[in-house]
Amino acid sequence: MIRDVSERDQDDRLPRLWEEHRRAPFPPGFRGVDFDGVDLITLDADVAGLVHRELDRGLDDEGVAILWACVAGLDRVLPLIGDEYGASYYRRLRMMAGAVAARHLPGAI
Repeated sequence: MIRDVSERDQDDRLPRLWEEHRRAPFPPGFRGVDFDGVDLITLDADVAGLVHRELDRGLDDEGVAILWACVAGLDRVLPLIGDEYGASYYRRLRMMAGAVAARHLPGAI
């Protein structure tokens, strides 16, 4: 299979983003907070677990479905986060989720 540059960039970017995320403290004041019905700490934990699983052994179909729900949640809450650090923390989470999701898009026939 021939992979294009963007696929290789995605593969290289995910482990780097994951390490950055693991070192980043959770945003102060975000524990127990939800926006638009999305609990921020649960969203963080779910995406982190899915990224870790993808890097370790890959996601199964259930994991991919949960990932897409997380992407939708991130897309809902990101515009609502006014705190600069919190917004950058969740943007990185969205980039990781997007990089994993890109690995699980159906191929064209």
